Amino acid sequence: MSRAQRLLDLIQVLRRHRHPVSGATLAEATGVSLRTLYRDIELLKAEGAHIDGEAGVGYVLRPGFMLPPLMFSEEEIEALVLGSRWVHQRADRALADAAANVLAKIGAVLPKDLRETLDESGLLIGPGDPIAAGDAQLPKIRQAIRTERKIGLSYRDTNGADSKRIIWPFALSFFEKVRVVVAWCELREDYRHFRTDRIVVLNMTEKRYPRRRQAMLKEWRERELTKEASER
Repeated sequence: MSRAQRLLDLIQVLRRHRHPVSGATLAEATGVSLRTLYRDIELLKAEGAHIDGEAGVGYVLRPGFMLPPLMFSEEEIEALVLGSRWVHQRADRALADAAANVLAKIGAVLPKDLRETLDESGLLIGPGDPIAAGDAQLPKIRQAIRTERKIGLSYRDTNGADSKRIIWPFALSFFEKVRVVVAWCELREDYRHFRTDRIVVLNMTEKRYPRRRQAMLKEWRERELTKEASER
């Protein structure tokens, strides 16, 4: 176990105790010797941790302490790397660049041993299908979702027929081969799913839709769960 991981574990154990806890208990919980535990306590204090107590009495961590360079465990870093690599290969260019920036920012504050975990992760994303042409519209769709704006669409269905729609987008699903906008459709007066590769023309309007997207997302999820239950 790396020292950074060990210190993070110690912080987590201290946070679970509101009253002073003995060094022996902390050493057992973190799987280190008592001597190493005392040394780690001093290291954390040097990093700015407000740890009260002493050997033979017990230790307690004052509330509110955060240690930014040790914010992530090794498994959490691997999860971030895997997710960012998926986004880099499967999402549109704007999100891919954002994923790369996230990893760069995290790497800049990690201690050396955890930074090596970030740089040398063996978790890889296999090759997938090329990004669909409709994915060029994803930045606009995400912006419309964030700002709760209506979108005007010219949409082509599976039979090749085009239709004009005004939708209220509130979610965007990333599948392996397609991207799907989940929205309220004014034409159908109901929730509908729109594949981005079938969007012929997209225009984001300045009109805000009248409902909160969180409320629509909750309602849509409840409907989907009810539908799944009825189909079993």
